[in-house]
Amino acid sequence: MECKEGTGETDAESVLISDWAELTHECLLNILSRLTFEHRWSGPMLVCKPWFNACKDPSLNSVFDLETRFDFSSESTRWWTPEFERRIDSMLRSVITWSNCNLTQILTRHCSDLSLNFAAQRCPNLQVLSIKSCPRVTDASMAQIAYHCRNLKQLDISYCYEISHESLSLIGRNCPNLKILKRNLMNWLDPSQHVGIVPDEYLNACPQDGDTEAAVIAKFMPQLEHLEIRFLKLSAKGLGSICEGCSQLEHLDLSGCANLTSRDILNATSNLKDLKEVKKPNFYIPRSVFHTERYGHWRLYDERFQTDVFRI
Repeated sequence: MECKEGTGETDAESVLISDWAELTHECLLNILSRLTFEHRWSGPMLVCKPWFNACKDPSLNSVFDLETRFDFSSESTRWWTPEFERRIDSMLRSVITWSNCNLTQILTRHCSDLSLNFAAQRCPNLQVLSIKSCPRVTDASMAQIAYHCRNLKQLDISYCYEISHESLSLIGRNCPNLKILKRNLMNWLDPSQHVGIVPDEYLNACPQDGDTEAAVIAKFMPQLEHLEIRFLKLSAKGLGSICEGCSQLEHLDLSGCANLTSRDILNATSNLKDLKEVKKPNFYIPRSVFHTERYGHWRLYDERFQTDVFRI
């Protein structure tokens, strides 16, 4: 649009545009550091080349955090597609490269072995790894994480069904600073919240070796302070081994661990002197589940849980 002579509008506009385009790198970093990772990725990176280059500065790429975005979005079938996984992998690999080995936290979902192997090689200072709902993350990449990321303090591998007790063993042996472990499974008692979103074959692949995992946790992770194992298929023996081996536990989440009674939990946790919170398996069991032969043991629910949430 042409401006009228003498108004000075064109000059003012050009000065404004010039000022934003020619901000010093330091000023840009100051501005961008106040934005979340998601906001930087979806906005400033697309403005111009100087802004894009600023977004790649290592000081802005010590944390890769998409978990907030997942938390505030309804689960989608799109998340479980190879295309979405490739997008997450691409984003994660870019940030790893830009971090110049300074990445300390990875919090995401639906990545794969491809990006985690890359992280293991390039992120020796990794302290937090949260990779929930990753159907194609396996023991292979977790072994690389264990060998190369020995400063790991927090690990969340919830709903990752291709990760086995072998990975827990390697992490425990090689990461002595690990304080927080989250190994939650999907609600296999009432999977209705996942049906139609999570592929059926993945829902049916729920790990069955709860006591094996418990034994490994007890043996190789004695330093744990926070442990979440929701819906793990765990027996009283498995819980006993955890409480005996992990004597420093302060927080223990057993929600959905259907094979444990209140008595089992009380007996196992009685010697945990630092325990501040224990979440028991208090949940509602649908009639359709209660009356099936497969879950006939729930007829003993009044012995197992004495809470008001049960209304069968």
